[in-house]
Amino acid sequence: MNLVDSCGWLEYFANGPNANFFAPAIEDVRTLIVPSIALFEVFKRIAHQRGEEHAMEAIALMHQGAVVGLDAGTAILAARISLELKLPLADSVILASARSHGAVVWTQDADFEGVDGVKYIARQP
Repeated sequence: MNLVDSCGWLEYFANGPNANFFAPAIEDVRTLIVPSIALFEVFKRIAHQRGEEHAMEAIALMHQGAVVGLDAGTAILAARISLELKLPLADSVILASARSHGAVVWTQDADFEGVDGVKYIARQP
């Protein structure tokens, strides 16, 4: 199973320098899980930059994977991860969601560098 962090989705949608890194995980929708917090972050950023219509198109593509919400168990796991790794809220929820579903996190967020269960690539300028 794969989970692409919000920054990975945004990189993919913008066809940025690391888009090809995220493509295999995003395009294999059979093994893709999408945490609801990623929907929030991607919608907000794209709506702000390009308008709500573009944001809705992105969200529709994200829904090709299995969207997972934040349940009580995942919330507690996220809090533990946040305390242990000193990650911010959204990053903790992303990692907890991945671990709860046996998924690998794909990201270019430096907060995840060196974390078990994460495929990390440095953000390109």
